[in-house]
Amino acid sequence: MRASFDIEKKLEMILRLLENLASESAKGVPIIVEGRKDIEALNKLEIKGTIIAAKTEGKNLLDVLNEVEEHGKNEVILLMDFDRRGREMMKYLMQCLEEMKTKPNTIFWKEFSSLLKGDIKDIEGLSTFIKTLKRKVGRNIE
Repeated sequence: MRASFDIEKKLEMILRLLENLASESAKGVPIIVEGRKDIEALNKLEIKGTIIAAKTEGKNLLDVLNEVEEHGKNEVILLMDFDRRGREMMKYLMQCLEEMKTKPNTIFWKEFSSLLKGDIKDIEGLSTFIKTLKRKVGRNIE
């Protein structure tokens, strides 16, 4: 019984975090992810707005920073994968964004990373993981 409760609590926390992320995105705060599949996963989870892929179509990080600058926002949400390369990319982007006087928001990444530790390693797997949790707690899956 305890394990079921823990799964349900984890699911609730993830869904609340996604609601907050969707709200920030709807306010116009851009989100930077690693790739196209990460964008697709966020779209499946009803996260709309400006989502920038850092590693697609031959883009380099300078291209990503230029894209951020074009949007003219003073804050950007960083949502890289939870592996070593994702952490390295986040660290580099944070430094560059701060130099551009753009606030790098890493709160969502830290929260997801803490909640998902060991369960998934990337944003791309988030929607499938949520479906699995919903199935385990007996919720209808959209």
